[in-house]
Amino acid sequence: MDITNKQDIEKIIDLFYERLLQIDEIKSVFNGINFQSHLPNIVSFWSFVLLDEQGYTTNVFEKHIHLPIKPEMFEVWLKVFVDSVDELFTGEKAELAKQRATILTFTFKSKWEKVKKSD
Repeated sequence: MDITNKQDIEKIIDLFYERLLQIDEIKSVFNGINFQSHLPNIVSFWSFVLLDEQGYTTNVFEKHIHLPIKPEMFEVWLKVFVDSVDELFTGEKAELAKQRATILTFTFKSKWEKVKKSD
């Protein structure tokens, strides 16, 4: 079954964070994050990316630049995201989600390294 609506994206994001927060090196990045308010933003972002839903206008990179992220964490993030999608969905939108996550990971990592070098 493929990703078809916002509820499908919520399933992916819930599973993704459930798994991500079990990884000690990554869990600390999210200390102090209010997930009640954070998760709807993530769902909104992926609904924009995958379902062409309007409403998400935030600069995703700028929202993360203050976090204590190490470059190697991006690959962990990608693996957990792809595994979460693969466990729940198959099809065109599922493949698109994994492609977009790969592009996002590459872009974030590239920008991150530039920004952190200049600090």
